Amino acid sequence: MIILLLLFVILGLSLLAGGIWLAVLGGSLYYAMAGAALIVVALLIRSRRGKAQLVYALLLAATAAWAIWESGYDWWPLATRLGLLMLLAIPLLWPAREASRKPAIALRCIWALTGALLLGSLFNDAHRIEGELTNESVVTNPQLGETGDNNDWSSYGRSNYGQRYSPLEQITPDNVAQLQPAWEYQTGDLKTPDDVTETTYEATPLKIGNRLFLCTPHNWLIALDADTGEEQWVYDAQVPAESQRQHQTCRGVSYLPAEGEPDTDTAEPLSSKPARTLAAMRCDAQLYMPTSDARLIAVDPVSGARCSNFAEDGVLDLMHNMPFEQAGYYYATSPPVVTQDLIVVAGAVNDNYDINAPSGVIRAYDARTGELRWNWDSANPDDTAPIAEGDTYATSSPNSWSVASADEELGLIYFPMGNRTPDQLGMYRTPAEEKYASSVVALSLETGEAQWVQQFVHHDLWDMDTPAQPSLVDIETEEGLQPGLVVPTKQGDVYVLNRETGEPLLPITEVPAPQGTVEGDWTSPTQPVSGLSFTPEPLQSKDMWGATLLDQMMCRIQFQSLRYEGRYTPPSEQGTLVYPGNFGVFNWGGVAVDPERQVMFGMPLYLAFTSKLVAKQDDKSPSGETNQGEQGLNENAGADYAVALSPFLSPLGIPCQQPPWGYVAGADLRTGKIHWKHKNGTIEDMTPLPLKVEMGVPGIGGPIITRGGVAFLAASVDDYFRAYRVTDGEQLWEQRIPAGGQATPMTYLNSQGEQMVVLVAGGHGSIGTAAGDYVLAYKLGAVGL
Repeated sequence: MIILLLLFVILGLSLLAGGIWLAVLGGSLYYAMAGAALIVVALLIRSRRGKAQLVYALLLAATAAWAIWESGYDWWPLATRLGLLMLLAIPLLWPAREASRKPAIALRCIWALTGALLLGSLFNDAHRIEGELTNESVVTNPQLGETGDNNDWSSYGRSNYGQRYSPLEQITPDNVAQLQPAWEYQTGDLKTPDDVTETTYEATPLKIGNRLFLCTPHNWLIALDADTGEEQWVYDAQVPAESQRQHQTCRGVSYLPAEGEPDTDTAEPLSSKPARTLAAMRCDAQLYMPTSDARLIAVDPVSGARCSNFAEDGVLDLMHNMPFEQAGYYYATSPPVVTQDLIVVAGAVNDNYDINAPSGVIRAYDARTGELRWNWDSANPDDTAPIAEGDTYATSSPNSWSVASADEELGLIYFPMGNRTPDQLGMYRTPAEEKYASSVVALSLETGEAQWVQQFVHHDLWDMDTPAQPSLVDIETEEGLQPGLVVPTKQGDVYVLNRETGEPLLPITEVPAPQGTVEGDWTSPTQPVSGLSFTPEPLQSKDMWGATLLDQMMCRIQFQSLRYEGRYTPPSEQGTLVYPGNFGVFNWGGVAVDPERQVMFGMPLYLAFTSKLVAKQDDKSPSGETNQGEQGLNENAGADYAVALSPFLSPLGIPCQQPPWGYVAGADLRTGKIHWKHKNGTIEDMTPLPLKVEMGVPGIGGPIITRGGVAFLAASVDDYFRAYRVTDGEQLWEQRIPAGGQATPMTYLNSQGEQMVVLVAGGHGSIGTAAGDYVLAYKLGAVGL
């Protein structure tokens, strides 16, 4: 009894004190009132147990009514509001011997009704959108981009169209449940204690002939037999440790066919002879791997030897003509685009390290020799002639760190653009940088000149750079078939544009945006919104969540303490809630589009972040470790403010906003209608207990679609690879995988005519999934490993 009394006192005082604090901030009065009620129960529990039971019954009934009023009939919000009180009620369900039984019976009834209410909410998915996409072909014989062979996967998004769509149809919704492991390969490139947090396996392999080609986080380029997974050769770029500062990632490699398309199947395996020991040789076909120390390396796909005919013995130094050459400040994490005998290279510039950083210039080189053909720098957009020796590109200009797409017929290449560093401070940007930041830009393949630009965030202060490869898909409209470009964004809008002109095929409207930021900066009065949008409703105090009433209350206190006026609330010294957060509704994994059915499949995520500007004194940041990415203080050397970034988490380290946080969704690209949306993923790998409870969890990675009507996706923070029916989003298959699957899968036919599905599973440092080095292959009816 003493222990129970103490529990009520401690919980009551905590809720009362926190509740008063919350009420002063303008929040709910419930927590203070609940705390007072628990203290009353504690005072009555020994001498007047019947009255204590009645007070507790009233508290439980009032809490149930308040919970439903705030959150509706939704299990997770109800459970966290009522669960602790339900547990604490159990010792009070029996009367003391000398007391009347009526108060106990009243409490039991309230407790039972509340329990039934909770149990019933388990079977109500309050967030599910039910519907169905068309399963009929809207466009026959659609353009899929050049792949060489429909059985192959020759570019990151299968072709330079970036559709992530395969015309293979051997695997269907009817038989996908029969997928079994076919082979497994481990690269040997494992995360080390010296690696940065953002060490990630994000690679999508290429399949050329009967070989797979992929890269690893430490920039090993590996060739595997596409039938068996047997290692053919390994090239190690030997990246120095000092190049690792913010990201240690390689999303993929690029391929240039020889004239006449060589047969890469004829070479003998070279497993016993590491490719890095081979002398450079003249290459017909070439593989290209970008590295985290700002090199572009060309390798022979047959032997793994460097290509002596490209740049300097197969190595192109991407730091040439850079204004600042700090080690690890510039690198390429995404594969360049190979098209029209050009290799077009962009790169990432470290966020929020220094206002004086390398340029975000985009450069086109001769794909066979490495000679610079043109360069486009968004801070100097009109001068695209190859830069003169001794000249430098612009400082810190907006970069394109994700994957580009190309249309050879139109002679255009499309780059998703980022921002000038620092992300949260806009006073350092020039008018040209403002024009091209956080946009998609179409450049001429011949000259590099900008043909059009469509901006998605004006004067971006939220790190809402355009993160994903644009997808080229012709769209059926009232005016007929038009060349389309589908661009997903971090803020949740999916833009559907005419890729020839940049004009919207789905409407774009400008809406008023919150105003006011620090002295010397400014905010745009309006921001664009697309006709196809996965942007969530603005957060409210009632949307705060936690495992218990206590940490939920603390989340509400945080919410009331932060500046938040909806999407695009400017950064502040007070601290700003950024929602959707800069992790993105969509990130580099993008979406998959079906050019025949004119639909898309995506994985929208909803996680809030906080952003706080920290004023410097004498140009010095506050003491302590800086530049820890999205979970710490970023220095912004040379600026008047550092910026502290973090996910919006409760004291227990779980998101402050109520779940679901992750979905799969399907939409019609012609109308912008979202036809279905289901929560995705479980908490099995998020908690100490392996509970496979579907909650809708975060993740990062990308999907693919097949003509067979199946979408494949891993990505979520639970270690599963899944297949879905594209028309309605129903999950059809899942496979437990040995590490986090934060990569985009791919599919191809092996030499026996069997459709294979391959996923790289190695984890993602910044979201804490299990690390590994696996390449996993599946096929129908395969014998298990």
